Amino acid sequence: MILDEVARDFADSFAPGDGGGCSLYLISPQDVGGAFPDRLKAALEPGLATAFQLRVKDTDEHELARLAEPLQRICADAEVAFIVNDSIELAKRLGADGVHLGQGDGDIADARRALGQAAQIGRTCHDSRHLAMEAGEAGADYVAFGAFYPTTTKPSDYRPDPSILAWWSRLFELPCVAIGGITADNAHPLVEAGADFLAVCQAVWGRDDPATAVQAFKEVLGG
Repeated sequence: MILDEVARDFADSFAPGDGGGCSLYLISPQDVGGAFPDRLKAALEPGLATAFQLRVKDTDEHELARLAEPLQRICADAEVAFIVNDSIELAKRLGADGVHLGQGDGDIADARRALGQAAQIGRTCHDSRHLAMEAGEAGADYVAFGAFYPTTTKPSDYRPDPSILAWWSRLFELPCVAIGGITADNAHPLVEAGADFLAVCQAVWGRDDPATAVQAFKEVLGG
């Protein structure tokens, strides 16, 4: 782990019943080179994000590891967990705080063995209560539902109703993440339903000033 304390803080933020409300889970854009490290630093300054996920497709692992280095350092400085999308191998190589797995991206038990007990392991569950319960039983640290709204970041045929968040939070202690086309304007029903985290991408990186874009979520998050 780049910073064990960050991982512990991230885990603590997932603890049920802590009164911490909802926070942001930032998903990277495809291009994380150039000026992006400065944009990430700005986005984390408002203190509304708990995690950042590196989600870059079709890039050589060595190049992606190089691009990840400054981003991981920025997250550590901000006490924000650094999560790798899809790849258990890359997460282990980087000493990331965790990995997020899609339905076809590997086994939760394998991720746990590779990354250790302190790692935060998430699983995409689309609109499926069954998949979410399976993920919880397999040892995931959080489940992600979506896409709740149309999105160009990762187009999805799944469109769950916010009631799935209410159902999950009512019956299970494991935190849930809402994802898909979420903006400060449409997030309220998801927070109201019980989302512990809002995963956002374009709502932040699609703006000229990422700090202002993040700050726009403050009211709906209850911050």
